[in-house]
Amino acid sequence: MPVQPFVNAKILIVEEQQLALSYIKQSLDQLAYKNVQFAENAQLAKESCIHHKFDLIICSFDLSKRQNGYQLYEELLKKRLIRQSTGFIFTSAETSPELVHSIVELQPDDFLVKPFSIKELKARIERVLKRKRSLKALYNLIDDENYSKALKLINSELESGEHAYSPILLKLKGETLLKLKQFDETKQFYRSVLELQKFTWAKLGLVETLIANNEDIMAQKMLKSLIEKSETRLAALDLLSRLELKLNQFEEAQESLVKASQIAPRNIERQKSLSTVARINHDYECSYNAQKEIANFARFSMHDSPEVYLNAARAGIDFALSTDQHDQITRLTRQTQQYLSDLKKQFPNANNQTQIDVLNARLHYLKDEHTKARQLMEQLEDEPQIRSVDAALDKAKAFHELGFQHKAEALFGQIITHCERHQQQKDPTLMHLLQQQQDERKNITMGPKELNNHAVKQFQKGQLDVALEAFTQAFRVMPKNASIALNLLQCLADATGKQATTFNSNLAEKCYKTLSAAQLETEQQERFDKLQAQLAEMKLDFNA
Repeated sequence: MPVQPFVNAKILIVEEQQLALSYIKQSLDQLAYKNVQFAENAQLAKESCIHHKFDLIICSFDLSKRQNGYQLYEELLKKRLIRQSTGFIFTSAETSPELVHSIVELQPDDFLVKPFSIKELKARIERVLKRKRSLKALYNLIDDENYSKALKLINSELESGEHAYSPILLKLKGETLLKLKQFDETKQFYRSVLELQKFTWAKLGLVETLIANNEDIMAQKMLKSLIEKSETRLAALDLLSRLELKLNQFEEAQESLVKASQIAPRNIERQKSLSTVARINHDYECSYNAQKEIANFARFSMHDSPEVYLNAARAGIDFALSTDQHDQITRLTRQTQQYLSDLKKQFPNANNQTQIDVLNARLHYLKDEHTKARQLMEQLEDEPQIRSVDAALDKAKAFHELGFQHKAEALFGQIITHCERHQQQKDPTLMHLLQQQQDERKNITMGPKELNNHAVKQFQKGQLDVALEAFTQAFRVMPKNASIALNLLQCLADATGKQATTFNSNLAEKCYKTLSAAQLETEQQERFDKLQAQLAEMKLDFNA
């Protein structure tokens, strides 16, 4: 049966599987759609969207040639190759929670599970096209960022009486008020909506408004309940992490971002935030895992760039320098070199030699080949301006590790000045990280490996005060390193017993937390057990 009102709608089908494509073609023919185009991959789909304005796109998530459906839709939205008045329906044979949550996050108009019937396809197409046609004028205003006119149109539509799309209009009104930063009015609006019906979007919108309006305690209370519900968990975790970052609660923010990333790992921006906050917390393993996910999901997407592979390599070296497990260091070194190899294959014409030289210098440092590392760094020229914050930060860290303190300090200052001057790069979390990195390297002149070795030598000589200070500094920059935590705890106990030094229970508790969470080797576990018994005999309670 033909779909009379929409038979002339311009539709694009993006599908690479011949059987699925043939079925959709036959179905649309039976439904009398006359204006249908086809693309067998993402690149052809993007070219079609550049030259044509479609009313509807039906796209397979399971595209395998370079970009998949998720990456295609994300790019179409970001580059404004389609407007909000264009309907978008995903199709997929896979329905894993991870995939579904990732798709929902992009907010397409619908999701069809393969295989689907012609009756189901007809109903979904009609529903989406009907809504898009009815709200086209409003969507165009929002696309043009003309939020004041959009708000007037929404109010006019709502005041005209019963509207078929009242819930959608109400949702758009809340989003528009937020865009206009009319927080008091927005808050009042969301609360009035919730009095009528407990819409999920209204609860989340109210929390976002409270955070923007600095009503943090009320926002936290609402988020506790929203995180418990499956339908709001992901969005609530994102809002909670945003609030925690705003309050400089970095350990809590990392935990929230980890949970959100496990639900929907394809979100590159979330993974970047997780990597940054993990570095603030000196959790280099978490930062590396986030960068690995970025490298995995960014491949062929609009996020794909040389920086993706370079950052994964940098994070691998940071992680390797924070551990003393030989097998892990070997594995991380191999993976770092693989990322550099992938970079050359993916971007053969990119000019990244200086950044690769810095990475190779840090790899030499990791292998205790200090002469080679210093030679590589000494031949590098100073750059008059910062081209990449990540590259400059890696270079500054290499200078510090190899004893070029003045160069490291000067470069840190240059990076911070650059970020302060460029508002688009002045992210508060990133600025906190940069300031922290600068301060730590100003106060701690040795590299992490030298610092730990120096502390061990002083401890063996019986210079407990010097050793305690060195271990404390090493633990500050490597709080996840079990060997350092064990050495510091031993030093705390011995210094207290022999020199009647006041026992630092707060520091000891942090050591205990690291050791309890770590996979200790047999010898380390035996030392830890003896140390706990020693502290118990001294009547010192470090597990508060």
